[in-house]
Amino acid sequence: MMKSVLNINCSALLFDMDGVLIHSTLAVARVWKQWALERGFDPDAVAAMAQGRPSLTTVRELLPNSDHLAENREVERREMEDLDGVIAAPGSRQLLARLPDHLWALVTSSTKPLTEVRLRAAGLPLPKLLITSNDIVHGKPHPEPFIKGAALVGFSPQQCIVIEDTPAGIRAGKAAGARVLALRTTMPDSELRAASPDWVTDDCSFLQVNDVSPERGISLLVAEQLAIGN
Repeated sequence: MMKSVLNINCSALLFDMDGVLIHSTLAVARVWKQWALERGFDPDAVAAMAQGRPSLTTVRELLPNSDHLAENREVERREMEDLDGVIAAPGSRQLLARLPDHLWALVTSSTKPLTEVRLRAAGLPLPKLLITSNDIVHGKPHPEPFIKGAALVGFSPQQCIVIEDTPAGIRAGKAAGARVLALRTTMPDSELRAASPDWVTDDCSFLQVNDVSPERGISLLVAEQLAIGN
């Protein structure tokens, strides 16, 4: 693993939320495991399956003949109530404080109500620019969320860097045409690498905004990263 500092430039940043800006993995797993047990599924398999994708997608795949919307509302209700351990991820607050609010967007598979509840629980600001599962037809790994996120910040996906923590999110960013920085907060390196991100680092504390200018955009320092792409 290369341990160095890389300076990468972009026009805007597109962040996933869970596992990137906030720690909520344990809360997410608790909800999905309990839901799975009640419906006769393997709890560990379902919890892993649900990471990084809209909950409605998981419900539809597991219960194709159910009332999907009702099941999804139940999952959302439980997730909004279970906020134990939902905190800001290391470095996320400092990173966002250095970014102009029009040069970053949050692109999450959570619903808008759940997004707002979790950000408040973690003490992070509500973003000016936001794409949630309520704003899309096709969830990650489809590129639609990041295509719409790039449109919100006013740049092409190729001018943006996506910051993600799951294979589904990485694939969505790459399919949209963006460069992707993966964080090893949720998944092992082997699974991250299989999705072909451009870079990998530990978490947001390894990222630093070096400069922001109208001419050059965002200069981002990535420490202790593993360079996979260009």
